[in-house]
Amino acid sequence: MLYISGARLVADEQVRIALTKIDGIGPKKAIQVCYRLGISGNIKINELTKYQIDQIEQMIGQDHVVHWELKRGERADIERFISISCYRGIRHQDGLPVRGQRSHTNARTCRKRIRK
Repeated sequence: MLYISGARLVADEQVRIALTKIDGIGPKKAIQVCYRLGISGNIKINELTKYQIDQIEQMIGQDHVVHWELKRGERADIERFISISCYRGIRHQDGLPVRGQRSHTNARTCRKRIRK
């Protein structure tokens, strides 16, 4: 097992597919990382050298917002909505659906605390 940016990568997967397991990196960014480092996206994770793994970690750490930084940013955005008391902030605060979904008969999972 190999850990990069807090994500566990499976050794038998291709590099471009395995990198998508990291939060904040999708298929397009994974291909870009491989291209910029000159690594073939089709080789397996266990075929990478230690130097290539270090290069991948360094590039992801410098150029991309991933894992904890991404989650921290999302949480900061939600806190900002709550602090300015906008509609989305109030819905987050009350634990209701935020994006306009129906809540009269559905949305049981987000309303668990509210049900009597």
